Amino acid sequence: MKKQFLKFLKSFCYAYNGIVVAVAEERNFRFHVVMAIYVLGFSAFYNFTRIEYLVIIICIAGMLSLELVNSAIERAVAKPDAKHDHFAGMAKDIGAGAVLVFSIGCLFSGLVLFWDTVVMAKIWVFFTTNILLGVLLVASIVASVFFVFKKEEKEIDK
Repeated sequence: MKKQFLKFLKSFCYAYNGIVVAVAEERNFRFHVVMAIYVLGFSAFYNFTRIEYLVIIICIAGMLSLELVNSAIERAVAKPDAKHDHFAGMAKDIGAGAVLVFSIGCLFSGLVLFWDTVVMAKIWVFFTTNILLGVLLVASIVASVFFVFKKEEKEIDK
């Protein structure tokens, strides 16, 4: 029983390691993390219900999870090379397609939840009337771009 419990705890370490690798090596995962942070930050300006926050959380968790699965598929079929193995290439394309379909669903969910011109105007005023907050927002966007597009070092590419 103790061994099984230790194996169970170790599985969380493996999962954590997978997330760390994705943050370090997967540009698209970093993009989705950044977008999730902005979505949660801007959601503070809205009076969302629990159900609306549940939709946001499901979209974020689903998107990040699907991106992790897609990255795992890409790595699993990296050998043989997709150029030489039609099925490996198809698996990678299908995984990427799944991410695209879910991200489009998240985009439309976000538009439905966040498209309120009155609130958007309040957000604009909030950041443009307080110079420090405006500068911090712009700085965070610049930092996010550098974070998302940082050089990737994948072991499979070497």
